Amino acid sequence: MKDSLKHGLSHEFSFTVPEAKTVPHLFPEAPQFQRMPRVLATGFLVGLVEWTCIQAVNPHLDWPKEQTVGTQISIAHTAATPPGCIVTVKVSLTALEGRKLTFDFEAADGIDAICKGTHERFIIDAEKFAAKLAVKIERAGV
Repeated sequence: MKDSLKHGLSHEFSFTVPEAKTVPHLFPEAPQFQRMPRVLATGFLVGLVEWTCIQAVNPHLDWPKEQTVGTQISIAHTAATPPGCIVTVKVSLTALEGRKLTFDFEAADGIDAICKGTHERFIIDAEKFAAKLAVKIERAGV
């Protein structure tokens, strides 16, 4: 972690919602999802928030040796967004406690504010993380 990673760091990222990020595409195996509206799925919105946070912090890490993983998210998804709309996510680092990062975020689609919340990420050593994961994969037999 570099000295430049500090409380107050902010970042903004815009993404055009494709059909492939709508609810029916979240779990194609789920017949219930296939009958739901073609709007940005909350699961994909969570991923977009995480992506924006990663973009915010990576210049301040020893990437790719150091990476971040999501550990908690609280999101209020308040408006539907159809494909073709541009979603802009804004994140702000509100707390830095050792390797734990806490962000506030909000997003809008050009018409409505669509979400807000908080997200926690943890800085990891990618090599150590991969070693622990390999042990779990071996134990699971997958």
